[in-house]
Amino acid sequence: MSNSQLAGAPVTGPDASDTEDQLQPQDTLVDRGVTDALDEGFSPSERPVGTDALIPSGDMDRLLAQEEPDPAARVNVPLDEAELRRSDAAEQEAEFPRHEEVGRDRAGRLVAPDRGLGEDTEAELIATDLGICGGAASAEEAAVHVIENADQGPVVDE
Repeated sequence: MSNSQLAGAPVTGPDASDTEDQLQPQDTLVDRGVTDALDEGFSPSERPVGTDALIPSGDMDRLLAQEEPDPAARVNVPLDEAELRRSDAAEQEAEFPRHEEVGRDRAGRLVAPDRGLGEDTEAELIATDLGICGGAASAEEAAVHVIENADQGPVVDE
């Protein structure tokens, strides 16, 4: 566009609704002592609002007295022996929820009866536990546990 074309174009500025959102002090009947309405700010109340109607002050004191400290919030406080035993038992229970569901003994390297040579002719997955090989287990090996079955002996469960 040339300057001659711009001369007849309407001038754009802030939207009319933007200027009407906030009234200036000279346009209101309230004199708060500031020149700009946005300079006033907000001062919160010094007490929580609405608690008196819901909970009497005596009840609030009683509720605060009943609160127990969160043990996880203790920082740099060593656990005593009883807490350590409870913690270990809770971790083990979380890892192995029920004794019947997953065995507590981990299986090592599993080898098929035919040592992995040839085709599988059985529909079942059958393998022998040869123990941990190499000192570390992969994620797949760590997921396999031995379940004691009363009528068959040890059974490996994935």
